[in-house]
Amino acid sequence: MEYRDYMVRATAGNAQIRAFAATTRDLAEYGRKAHELSPIAAAALGRLMTGTVMMGTMMDSEDALITVRMDGDGPLKSVLATADNKGNVKGYVANPLVVMEPNSSGHLNVGGGIGAGTLTVIRDMGLKEPYVGQIDLYSGEVAEDLTYYFTKSEQTPSSVGLGVLVERESLSVIAAGGFIVQLMPFASEETINRLEDNLGKFSSVTDILKAGKTPEDLLKIVLDGFDIEFTDKTDLNFYCNCDKDRVERALMLIGKNEIQEMIDDGKEVELGCQFCGKKYKFTVDELKEIKTKAR
Repeated sequence: MEYRDYMVRATAGNAQIRAFAATTRDLAEYGRKAHELSPIAAAALGRLMTGTVMMGTMMDSEDALITVRMDGDGPLKSVLATADNKGNVKGYVANPLVVMEPNSSGHLNVGGGIGAGTLTVIRDMGLKEPYVGQIDLYSGEVAEDLTYYFTKSEQTPSSVGLGVLVERESLSVIAAGGFIVQLMPFASEETINRLEDNLGKFSSVTDILKAGKTPEDLLKIVLDGFDIEFTDKTDLNFYCNCDKDRVERALMLIGKNEIQEMIDDGKEVELGCQFCGKKYKFTVDELKEIKTKAR
């Protein structure tokens, strides 16, 4: 079966609603493989990357980047995703091998894996100082936390739905995606009530996507009864801009003493990118050269 991740943007109800929906199976599966994630870690990262990449396309500047980080006292510790406004996203989980019992509904217990803590959103618009918003985590389940963030920190009434389905035997991601629906300030009571009714009857993102439905279908279900105008479609990719020079610059920051210890070992050093897992090797001679440039 072929997969292709993409996101659609739409307006509905005479522009009283703006909406986004995405299918992100490839993103979530790439992240799972790159970081060798357990099912619960794959679900947490897949959900956060899906939400973050949709939020990234809301930004106007081509140089803008958005980073969303969830830090909790659960065993996953931290989950982070970074996206631009072109549909590129990357991310990682601090503790990728967590295994937990399912929650009371029989689903992966992402909320318990993340625990209590904070959600931080950093928007770097290419200006001197990035915009930083932070809230206490609402549930740790990601979608509810982003819904809470939009409403509390950005005063934009929103509903976020996210899902990642991991196959029990192969542990691979077989469906992933989500939606963000937001009410404009001038939305009527009738529009608000109808949308709330639709959301109350909504099943789950993964139920819809595993049935072969598209992001367009997803929004047609969420926005049933509204006139919908699809305004944009964006391909989505797990993209990391790491290279050996970037890893070398990071290596310089650890300090001369630590680099000298690596040199004294007399062996080639292999370092991996935190976001994509790609490995970079440095010889002893290269380490000596890096040490001369380190602080």
